[in-house]
Amino acid sequence: MFEHFIQAFIPLFVAIDPIGLVAIFLALGRGTSLVMRRKIARQATLTGGGVALLFLFLGQSMFTALGITVSDFQIAGGLILFILASQDLIHSAVEEPAPLVEGFGVVPLGMPLIAGPASITTLLLLANTVGVWQTLAALVVNLVLLVLAFVFSDWLGRKIGPTGLRAISKIISMLLAAIAINMIRRGWSG
Repeated sequence: MFEHFIQAFIPLFVAIDPIGLVAIFLALGRGTSLVMRRKIARQATLTGGGVALLFLFLGQSMFTALGITVSDFQIAGGLILFILASQDLIHSAVEEPAPLVEGFGVVPLGMPLIAGPASITTLLLLANTVGVWQTLAALVVNLVLLVLAFVFSDWLGRKIGPTGLRAISKIISMLLAAIAINMIRRGWSG
């Protein structure tokens, strides 16, 4: 049972990427008060978690109603995930993201960064391979880690530094690209 949890936890950790999200959270929340950043972090986690739970429990039913298979979603999700990972790998560190409005907790943090193609596809595949309850447990632990990363984002940003956060984000993007290729390969053969 613990082995199944680990098999679910690691891909979800890579897909959600709490460390990379801290870097994005810090960049988007630049100049925002601590109270507002906490509100945005809560908003993002609840939005992402809610969408993830929706797909975990109803995703297969939605696919059946739309006439698509998990293999179709694997290929589509893998392609999108690969494009996103490639863009992040190629994105220049010199380009500064523009600060967004106060609601950036829902979009883009909650969706599509926390609950996006990577995490949704990963959730659906894991539910089919390791089980819904192990996948749910892994999702909850990842969301708790994400909340902790947001809460300690200022501290993490100071300790790791902007260069360290970018480096970790790039490493996670490379892993994400590899997972995307694996998803496409499995979808194609499924």
